[in-house]
Amino acid sequence: MAKGYLALVLHAHLPYVRHPESDKYLEERWLFEALTETYIPLLQVFRGLVRDGVDFRITISITPTLLSMLTDELLQQRYLQHLDRLIELADREVTRTSNSPDFNRLARHYADTFTSVRSFYLQNGCNPVTVFRDLQELGKLEIITSAATHAFLPLMMTEEAIRAQIRTGVDIYQSHFGRPPRGIWLPECGFMPGLDLILKECGIEYFFTDSHGVETGEPVPVFGTLSPVLTPHGVAAFPRDRESSQQVWSAREGYPGDYDYREYYRDIGFDLDFETVAPYIHPDGIRVNTGIKYFRITGGGEQKEPYNPDWAREKAARHAEHFLFNRQKQADHWAWHMGRKPVIVAPYDAELFGHWWYEGPVWLDMLLRKIHFDQDTVKTLTPSEYLELYFDYQVCRLPMSSWGRNGYADVWLRGENDWIYPALHQVEQRMVELANVHENPNPIAERALKQAARELMLAQSSDWAFIMDNKTMVEYAVKRTKQHVNRFTRLYEMLKSGIIDPDWLTQLEEIDNLFPGLDYRVYRSKQRIRQYHADPKRPRVMMLSWEFPPMTVGGLARHVYDLSRYLVRNGWEVHVVTAEIGESPHMKWWRGYMCTGFMS
Repeated sequence: MAKGYLALVLHAHLPYVRHPESDKYLEERWLFEALTETYIPLLQVFRGLVRDGVDFRITISITPTLLSMLTDELLQQRYLQHLDRLIELADREVTRTSNSPDFNRLARHYADTFTSVRSFYLQNGCNPVTVFRDLQELGKLEIITSAATHAFLPLMMTEEAIRAQIRTGVDIYQSHFGRPPRGIWLPECGFMPGLDLILKECGIEYFFTDSHGVETGEPVPVFGTLSPVLTPHGVAAFPRDRESSQQVWSAREGYPGDYDYREYYRDIGFDLDFETVAPYIHPDGIRVNTGIKYFRITGGGEQKEPYNPDWAREKAARHAEHFLFNRQKQADHWAWHMGRKPVIVAPYDAELFGHWWYEGPVWLDMLLRKIHFDQDTVKTLTPSEYLELYFDYQVCRLPMSSWGRNGYADVWLRGENDWIYPALHQVEQRMVELANVHENPNPIAERALKQAARELMLAQSSDWAFIMDNKTMVEYAVKRTKQHVNRFTRLYEMLKSGIIDPDWLTQLEEIDNLFPGLDYRVYRSKQRIRQYHADPKRPRVMMLSWEFPPMTVGGLARHVYDLSRYLVRNGWEVHVVTAEIGESPHMKWWRGYMCTGFMS
């Protein structure tokens, strides 16, 4: 019987990059590389585990921008063209390296890999989202949502704009997966007090924070980071486990830096002479990564030895065993101290697996097989499953936090990027103004309002501020931010004047075409009317119970709790009146129902 649980969480996200006006944008390669090296290899791993009868659970957040790109016909066609060029390049490499056995073996490996990826992509209708959905229906994945364009919510100005980001993220998720999401990945794990109320209004049951986001809560969590806590409005916060994160993420101590693993920074796009790679890099002659890399990390110096996939696979198996051993020790130790089964939350960027850490999908495959076949101390599960195990989670007030550098907003608010916020805040306020003023717009005005909402959301992407701080594709990030702000401003002025340029609007709709069902009315100011009150015909019930979590004496609390959950899931609005306990708020929304405490 398991003594503890491992909640593996992968965050899959890319900013919205789609340029129908030209196929020369380097940034579109971000999606193509992630598909080839991360998303499809992970799906192949998950399919293989299902085929072999391995029981596993993984939580994966797929952001609305990524969902939009994965299902876009233009990008699907361009990705196939990208794969065709990769396969052609790999085949040429097989010929070129025929007299170098080590490199020739690797060239054949890449040719086979790219061909396999292409076959998988075509067999699934060029739409990986359908495979993710199927795996969720099988109960192997729990897919969750994120804010619409991955905006860093703590630095936004208006409650209306925050709500619009979250509500749109929920709506986009439901349109792809046919059900509402139970959890959300807050962009950059950015939380601030009060955000939980908006999450509750949007039907969200849980989110993730960095370790310190819970450890510095009030009161201090009894179980530290080995159990979720409830916010004052009843949303569960799952904190990241430091040890499991460090073993994978750390540049010095993490597995991806092992000398036998593939060297990310040695790619033939840069290593070979220009004439050889010219047909496969940027048309303007800009060298780029091709995905064909012949060397292993070897050491800290510039001299690198040929990559050996067999050595790397063996090392991945050892690292999977080491990771599991440490999770077993954690589960053993904390189960005894806590008196209940701990949950070890291990969240990572999905793109780490395969793109940055080439062996990541192999490591994950081996880890899940070892968990299933080799032991019974630790099991994988999803946050939703863990929330069903207990009903007396501690209520804590959490401070502002993120998982970025220094744990707060340093990355997204510095000298390199702080100039964006006056403009973004003005645009936010103007969008709220437009939504409040335009009750029943004519068709072309409604199109302009929807496009204005798109431009605001695209400008708010946290990726642009991150890139400016990281000093990578800064020119592109600055251009995108200014571009969307300027487009919004022109739409705003048109709507204020009542004169809209239909040709320009049509052109803009074709360029920035994400979220076709977006409703600009999500930006309207309103009383905090929770979704539970939206339908006046919805059945309601009030329960009076002396016992209710966290007040538990006998079995009554469990029965009232289970009945409440059952009724909520079947469409009832439930109010529970119970005893007021300690630090718990007098009134709170908790997991789908209103709980009111009274003094005994």
